[in-house]
Amino acid sequence: MSTDASMRAADTRAEARALSAAATTAGHAPSIHNTQPWRWRLSSNELDLYLDHSRALDVTDPDSRLAILSCGAALHHALVSLAAAGWHAILARMPDPAHPDHLAQLRLDHRIPVTPAAMRHLQTVGLRHTDRRPTASTPIDTDKLRAVVAAVESTGAGLHLLQPAQVYDLASAADQAQRAEAEDLAWQAELTYWTGGTRPLGSGIPDTTIPAQPTQTTVPSRDFGHHGDLPVSDAHENAAVFAILYGQQDGEADWLRAGEALSAAWLTATELGLSVLPLSATIEVMVTRERMRSLLAGLGRPHLVLRFTTGDPAGTAAPHTPRLPADQVIERF
Repeated sequence: MSTDASMRAADTRAEARALSAAATTAGHAPSIHNTQPWRWRLSSNELDLYLDHSRALDVTDPDSRLAILSCGAALHHALVSLAAAGWHAILARMPDPAHPDHLAQLRLDHRIPVTPAAMRHLQTVGLRHTDRRPTASTPIDTDKLRAVVAAVESTGAGLHLLQPAQVYDLASAADQAQRAEAEDLAWQAELTYWTGGTRPLGSGIPDTTIPAQPTQTTVPSRDFGHHGDLPVSDAHENAAVFAILYGQQDGEADWLRAGEALSAAWLTATELGLSVLPLSATIEVMVTRERMRSLLAGLGRPHLVLRFTTGDPAGTAAPHTPRLPADQVIERF
């Protein structure tokens, strides 16, 4: 084999390794009920992202808005991995209108310098997790909030920080949404499946991450229908900041970008010592989603509500949720 051919073969192998690592890293992304509703198709120079309906929530998320948002978070995680490996990727969102489940395509373009920020983001992927416990936190520094907002805006989405008076409107809407869902037997069955012993191995929400008792919160936290094993103090989230993640439109491409924004916000917040809790109940129910839209006062369409607090409760991190094996979410060609 000639020197040029050997170099091309080595480059091809390097690209394949970078794309494989990106798809694996993407598996750490947050998702609704930890369903991990993504599927990757990997070739030597291309990585394609698809929505996997077998892990969708037909009752909770009939339009797949939260599933696609989850896939957007996985997409951003993949981009973080590629940047930390020194690759610039060309990204095409919704590349095939005839196949709406084909959400994105990544193709490596050229090598780029690896920055400390890129490496820090990749390290943070392994640290990021969901902690449902409230904490009696100190007020969040304004500069940290500005940094999180900037991270969201860098992805083409927006983050509206709620004023204290608006938080009570959010709390009322969250209560309304959860009462509506709790009255739906099909919704109860779906929630039980993903938070019980029958959930697919490596996915769902285990009892180790569900609070062992009701939490003291201004905005009602998710009622999973049973208590878990996660110890909870009697602290109240009195210094929490609530925000609405939004976009200009309300279609599949916008939900995908919202997921990218969620990942960017969460990684940035984690690096700044902030804890993030997504609150999706008000988005799941149409009438309360419209209430969230009114809180935006014309800024855009609501995609997710986030709670920010400072630090881990009691100084201890909550367990991470499980992850599906890579070979279940990555197809190699």
